[in-house]
Amino acid sequence: MMAKTQAGRFITLEGGEGAGKSTQIAGLAKRLEDAGIGVITTREPGGAPGADTIRSILVSGDTDRWDPMSEALLNFAARREHLIRTIWPALERGHWVLSDRFADSTMAYQGYGHGVDRDLISALYRAAVGDFHPDLTLMLDLPVAEGLRRANERNGASAAAAEDRYERMDIEFHERLRAGFLAIAAAEPDRCAVIDAGGAADEVAARIWSAVESKFAADLAAAGRVGD
Repeated sequence: MMAKTQAGRFITLEGGEGAGKSTQIAGLAKRLEDAGIGVITTREPGGAPGADTIRSILVSGDTDRWDPMSEALLNFAARREHLIRTIWPALERGHWVLSDRFADSTMAYQGYGHGVDRDLISALYRAAVGDFHPDLTLMLDLPVAEGLRRANERNGASAAAAEDRYERMDIEFHERLRAGFLAIAAAEPDRCAVIDAGGAADEVAARIWSAVESKFAADLAAAGRVGD
């Protein structure tokens, strides 16, 4: 499904609510750009016009608005549009794509969190995405109580509160979600790096850069700069 001319790199940031993905993706994009690399940032659900429409009905409303299997299907429909319209074309042009969430979130949220059969989610992945995978996934890990506290503080000062459907789900759901992300990372250590998302934002950013630099040392060197 993915063109064999991929020239860029695909990095995803994953994690539970309040882990700081939006802040960290912006910082990582700037550091890569400073290293001479062309970068685009995007998010899921969303990242393309049709995918953004699906996002609006997934992340708002009542917590029981959707059957979990319906959620999984909607996420993969949005993901397919995201890939075709945004991710794959950017990679073919040689850009590095940083995405706030990708398919690991569907496995964690709908699979581990809501109990949708995980083999079925894997089958949906093969149908919609094929054999394409992120080059690196950064799993931002944070205790559930701390993540929800951060998310609630953020929403209290932001219009993003309208997108708080998942944050309003019960604590047991969020514990299953965290366990799911960690299980995914443990199963694919070559692709995934677990990042301690606790502490100050600049401390987390340093941990992220260390993982990126380790994974892509040759690419960064070719771009003319490795770290500071």
